[in-house]
Amino acid sequence: MTDIRKELEKRVLVIDGAMGTMIQQYKLEEKDYRGKRFADFHKDVKGNNDLLSITQPEIIKTIHKEYLKAGADIIETNTFSGTTIAMADYDMQDLVYELNYESAKIAKEAIKEFLASPEGKGRETAFVAGAIGPTNRTLSLSPNVNDPGFRAVTFDELVEAYTEQVRGLLDGGADVLLIETIFDTLNAKAALFAIQNYAEKINKRVPVMVSGTITDASGRTLSGQTTEAFLNSVSHVDLLSVGLNCALGAKDMRPYLEELSTKAPFYVSAYPNAGLPNQFGEYDQDAHEMGHQIEDFLQAGFLNIVGGCCGTTPAHIQRIAELAKTAKPRKVPHADTLMHLSGLEPLTLRPESNFMNVGERTNVTGSKKFLRLIKEENYEEALSIAGLICWLTTILFLTDIRL
Repeated sequence: MTDIRKELEKRVLVIDGAMGTMIQQYKLEEKDYRGKRFADFHKDVKGNNDLLSITQPEIIKTIHKEYLKAGADIIETNTFSGTTIAMADYDMQDLVYELNYESAKIAKEAIKEFLASPEGKGRETAFVAGAIGPTNRTLSLSPNVNDPGFRAVTFDELVEAYTEQVRGLLDGGADVLLIETIFDTLNAKAALFAIQNYAEKINKRVPVMVSGTITDASGRTLSGQTTEAFLNSVSHVDLLSVGLNCALGAKDMRPYLEELSTKAPFYVSAYPNAGLPNQFGEYDQDAHEMGHQIEDFLQAGFLNIVGGCCGTTPAHIQRIAELAKTAKPRKVPHADTLMHLSGLEPLTLRPESNFMNVGERTNVTGSKKFLRLIKEENYEEALSIAGLICWLTTILFLTDIRL
């Protein structure tokens, strides 16, 4: 198997377009989703696109082949909702391993069959990216406006769910794992933790792609992070790539991609939507218009991986692939040795930073306990709080942890 990193050094790789958009064109009904195996299942399953890898595998394989024919170098598995957490909506948690295994297997078969066909003549390889979606739960935000501290899921529960998905994808033959459409960085951290633990368990190095979502013109993810803060939050992992997808069209994504291109010590990816949805939730941007905007990214040298998300079809990918053939891949900058931290905003400690105040715990307006100690003139205990913060900061600095 060709090393994907070697290919990325040589050229811009093309990732496929939307799976859901293509599935919609088949006008499938409830009975089509059920197939024979789930004919008597106790819940409606229409809309569970991941299930089609079991009940309609030829449709999924055909879609993969259409994207390969259009010029895609990387095809994503049909597993965006392939976790026990997301599948709970359909009472199909027990199918998670099978769904992911079969989806990866179908994608591998599609590549093998395409490369052996007349249409695949001249193509040496293509890669399967195991698609890992964000789930329908969030660790950073409460779904209950009356209880801001409430969470519908725990970190450990997400790690367990992602581990099962990762196991199925890798057993099925995925070459790369893609954590995509990230609206909550803490969810992504759970996925990264699951991948790292499982990769260590099976003693295998797994290339990992990460793709976040800037939700609107504020330039932030849904959980509130800026692009650079998001980058800092995931840079503790030796990623294959970091990038953006979904939510925005290419035009609106440009400034955030430029920032990633400048600062990311990894390959950079982008697969935007075909513009913004209209009032009916449909995407009107055609391949020519989207290609014009993608061409701008490529000419600016922002990208190593490019493709499409919601609303994109093989026609879009074909145009993008034509443009990618003539583009030079972005050169990955060397990672610096500075300390990069992040909350909602990024923070970088530099030699010229001199003094930097750390921690609201040592601020009388930021901590009731610290205020009380100062009022009581209990300076020794107050200093112990400051000492703890300094100790934690030193540990972070010495180990270069990126939060």
